[in-house]
Amino acid sequence: MSTYVYGITESSHPALPEGMGGVGDPPRPVRILKEGDLAAVVSDAPEGLRPKRKDLLAHQNVLAEAGAAAVVLPMRFGSVAEGDDAVTGVLADRADHYKERLRALDGKVEYNVKATHQEDAVLHRVMAENPEVRSMTEANRQSGGGSYDDRLRLGEMVVAAVQAREIEDGAELRRTLEPTAADISVGPESSGWLANLSFLVDRGTAEQFLGAVEEFRKGHTHIELRVNGPLPPYSFVEPDSAEHAIGGAGQGVAQE
Repeated sequence: MSTYVYGITESSHPALPEGMGGVGDPPRPVRILKEGDLAAVVSDAPEGLRPKRKDLLAHQNVLAEAGAAAVVLPMRFGSVAEGDDAVTGVLADRADHYKERLRALDGKVEYNVKATHQEDAVLHRVMAENPEVRSMTEANRQSGGGSYDDRLRLGEMVVAAVQAREIEDGAELRRTLEPTAADISVGPESSGWLANLSFLVDRGTAEQFLGAVEEFRKGHTHIELRVNGPLPPYSFVEPDSAEHAIGGAGQGVAQE
């Protein structure tokens, strides 16, 4: 029977609620495997598991429950090993590494911040900041819209100015929030976002971090911010650590 892994914690982790269910239909009972000073929060792995909403929520709920009691190194959805022995073997082999990561993440949560421009507002700002764009816009207006080449050049100038503003705003967002966090992880680039940043934040200073987000929002009305958190610190599990090791022990890791 394959073993589904939700997270790694210390063997002293308090017991989970009796009868707690995880992924699968019916939900597989969640249990704790111990190996020395470490433990893994696991259940039996259902066959044909796919990232359906019900199972994604079950995975998150298990981590939320476990993380409320003590620090947990979270696994991505779909982390599966060949069996219990494979999991405990990985815990034993990489004990020092996991202990270090647990110490680093103790008392901390993740906040993900995504930023995008409000189209009309950023165009207005670009016009206000760029005399050349304003001049060409006015010249085109006075000439009845301008020639095709004039309109094309104006469009290229506006696109370049907006892209430059995206870079500047993304960098300013990072500079503003980084001092309130213990660590930062830059997410994958995606069209539509000028910034996709994850911050590792101490639970005790979370209000300070969120306050900095709100101050930035008030001072940059041309930017829309989407904040998601507090979350388990997924982005701060080193890629060569828990997930790859557990995946290497069995069937690999499927991610959301």
